[in-house]
Amino acid sequence: MQFELFIAARYLRAKRRQAVIGVVTAISIVGVAAGVAALIIALAITNGFRQDLQNRLLGSTAHASLERARGDGIRDWRPLLQKIQQQPHIVAAAPALYEKVLVARGARASGLLLKGVVPRYESQVSELLKAVNVGSAAPLESSNAFAAGAAHPSSTNGQEDQNTLSSLGEPGSKPVSVTAPFPPIVLGADLADDIGATVGSVVLVTSPQGELTPYGMVPKYKRFKVVGMFKSGFYDYDISWGLIRLEDAQSLFGLGDVISVIETKLDDIYKAPEVGLELENAAGPGFMTTNWQEQNRSLFRALRLEGVVTFITISLIVFVAALNILISLTMMVMEKTKDIAVLMSMGTRKPQVRRIFIYQGLLIGVVGTVIGLIGGYLLSYAGGRYHWIHLSAEVYSIDYVPFVPKVVHGVLVAATAILVSLLATVYPSWSAARILPAEALRYE
Repeated sequence: MQFELFIAARYLRAKRRQAVIGVVTAISIVGVAAGVAALIIALAITNGFRQDLQNRLLGSTAHASLERARGDGIRDWRPLLQKIQQQPHIVAAAPALYEKVLVARGARASGLLLKGVVPRYESQVSELLKAVNVGSAAPLESSNAFAAGAAHPSSTNGQEDQNTLSSLGEPGSKPVSVTAPFPPIVLGADLADDIGATVGSVVLVTSPQGELTPYGMVPKYKRFKVVGMFKSGFYDYDISWGLIRLEDAQSLFGLGDVISVIETKLDDIYKAPEVGLELENAAGPGFMTTNWQEQNRSLFRALRLEGVVTFITISLIVFVAALNILISLTMMVMEKTKDIAVLMSMGTRKPQVRRIFIYQGLLIGVVGTVIGLIGGYLLSYAGGRYHWIHLSAEVYSIDYVPFVPKVVHGVLVAATAILVSLLATVYPSWSAARILPAEALRYE
């Protein structure tokens, strides 16, 4: 073992008369360990929120979307869809039609972002149809028999699925009850709960795209039958989104064979800006693209800023531990003045004396850092696996605190803790090297 390291290790094993120094040293180690563990856990939480939100967002939305710059919709969209599917980095593409509507069941109503989709394309781009946990999205995949005028059987849910028609024939004839074939709709689970809808319920969807009549503009409305409810885990979608067939959406909004956007899924999500420019060039003038980074820029910027602020704030714990190291080494220098003088009188050089106390501070920092890393990663792993901390989904969009520790965070935290511990040794080691043997041993 190196001479300076051997002496530093011996000094850390304080004798009984140096118990105070031993206690301060133990407090320093605990302080470093607590600061490192707190940093690992805090960064794991921040990274967990960012990764969880990113996964949920990318599972529910497109990586890149192509739309008309004027917002008037894409009319000749089928050839364009085939062209987009052949572009580099495009895994899948799907047409979609978005519109904000009002959905109501009885006296309960709520705003709804209605999305018209072609299920066989949509399931390749988005995970919403796969997230249906109540009912089934299969009815969306059937052809629109309702729009074609062909009645098809459907289960009823009390009187709301019945349309009673009175016969206009012979006097005294009885009303005839027939089942109205309502087109299917899939709602977010929280939205369905908010309006009291269940699988089989019939809801009234009112579009702001009204019809001009002799009595003025009249809103268009249509009844849909709830066939399923999805739970994406992202509250903003679960409380305000609904899916219907594309032809039903076009019929409701009276737009004809028009879509509002072509959504794509990429093989590399971080190439979305570059792929977006390629899609604009392929589509020609009058088109623009948006991507998941642009749509959620403020959210991810806030998460990054939160991570930086958390790191700086909790680093104060390591700073306090460094002060304890400073105090411990200063007391050690005062206690070991005569020992240092003897070593220097025997030929120990000043740089060697400085290294003794530098190694002593580094030993405290390294031991505390190792303990903190082990404790921080163990707690983060357990918290991520067992979901210890639950949250309100209405506020935080997810219902638990995600812990996702990263190795690079451990390296950064360990380097920071050891660097701070090293800085705490500067003054004590400098003071020890300035001791004059003749002055220290004058009265011995």
